[in-house]
Amino acid sequence: MKLGELSLETQELLGQHREAAHSAEEKERFLVAMDALKFIAATGQSQDFEDYRKSLDTHAPPLVLAAFGTREEAEAWLNGHAKPPHLAYVLIAGAYHVVMHVPDLNHRRLISHPVLEFYLAEMIREGIPAPMATFHTQEEARTWLEHQSEPPRQVFIHIGGEPHLVAYHHRIGLRAMYPLSMAAPLKQADE
Repeated sequence: MKLGELSLETQELLGQHREAAHSAEEKERFLVAMDALKFIAATGQSQDFEDYRKSLDTHAPPLVLAAFGTREEAEAWLNGHAKPPHLAYVLIAGAYHVVMHVPDLNHRRLISHPVLEFYLAEMIREGIPAPMATFHTQEEARTWLEHQSEPPRQVFIHIGGEPHLVAYHHRIGLRAMYPLSMAAPLKQADE
């Protein structure tokens, strides 16, 4: 079923539940969900939403809206942004950060966030497949990744015997490699 049809049917279902809701608070919650679907369509974000849903189905890494080489570049972007995307993730030197924005106070911050570490820990718990390729060095792996005509959305490789997740952040066109050892502290804490 196409996303537009699914969205309309979902709004209809939410509307039915809203009518059957007993309290004003319940009715308001259903209305918020309906409005969110309308907002996605009205702001031209239907394709982005469909891509997001596909990324959830494929267990892709958490979505990022931008990537920066340095903290200074990220801060310049944040301070120059008319409406910073509150609670969105960005990468700074390959590390996840969450955007915080309180418009009433014009408070803007980029806070380091362990979402990738949690994601990798979950992948380890579920079991990782055999590596697609094996390399001796980071440089060899990077060269291989950059020469892929269609970047893999999510595969595993080994570099010097250590497993890495290779991911493609499709929204920003970024090819990335993450060592699974990033999740090791969280994995040990769970045991």
